[in-house]
Amino acid sequence: MDRCKIILEANDLITSDRAKDYGDARQNFLNISKGWSVIFGVNVAPEKVALAMDWLKTCRLITSPEHVDSWIDKVGYSALGGEVAIKED
Repeated sequence: MDRCKIILEANDLITSDRAKDYGDARQNFLNISKGWSVIFGVNVAPEKVALAMDWLKTCRLITSPEHVDSWIDKVGYSALGGEVAIKED
């Protein structure tokens, strides 16, 4: 799979069915960050959720670097994290 296909697949996932299934990414990351803040006892910003999920995918890829879905998910988490972190007024 080439880089363009990976990017396009990630785009399809974060803008179609997953977006419909999980709702607004910003709100979803905010909900997750609130839960993690309670669990870990430190403030976790919503954009840090994307970084943590990217790290999860990175750790999986260390064991299985040929697993294309994890590469695609990393692109998706980066895009969503950027959108959440860079708030446009």
